[in-house]
Amino acid sequence: MRNALIALLLATAPAHATGLVIEVAGPGANGTITIDLFEDVAPGHVAQITSLAAEGAYNDVVFHRVIDGFMAQTGDVQFGKLGSDLRMAGRGGSDRPDLPAEFSDRPFERGTVGMARSQSPDSANSQFFLMFDAAPHLDGGYTVVGQITGGLDVLDAIKRGDGPNGAVIGEPDRMVTVTVTP
Repeated sequence: MRNALIALLLATAPAHATGLVIEVAGPGANGTITIDLFEDVAPGHVAQITSLAAEGAYNDVVFHRVIDGFMAQTGDVQFGKLGSDLRMAGRGGSDRPDLPAEFSDRPFERGTVGMARSQSPDSANSQFFLMFDAAPHLDGGYTVVGQITGGLDVLDAIKRGDGPNGAVIGEPDRMVTVTVTP
């Protein structure tokens, strides 16, 4: 089942996708973040992300959970679109199936891009997070999908959330457009 799902995802992903370009705007950050995707490390997750990006699903999705010194989370294409009731942001995914874990020995360091999930290792769907700093407690327990190669200054400027869960209050920053690079 796992291999069949990954094969299906790869068949529907844009051909030869190697990265993402994220245009960010909002009260905190304005600029471009570029990401090198690790197709060899997490082929199913990369296929899902690039398919959603190619469809425009990530456009106008907010950074709903941002914890200073840790990470900025986004990608809730169901409840995280600007203009919707953002109180639900972070609880949704996409209309695609959840993904089986693709854990690796790649560490979570500054600029690493990982997939968000619930307590089940096989529950990642569309949400992902960008690391402000290293978080070794995530190593081997979350899927690493890529590395930021440009725009760390934009990442650093993303509006921070409040409280222990990092919920962003008021107007959040958002991904204006997310495009796939060959």
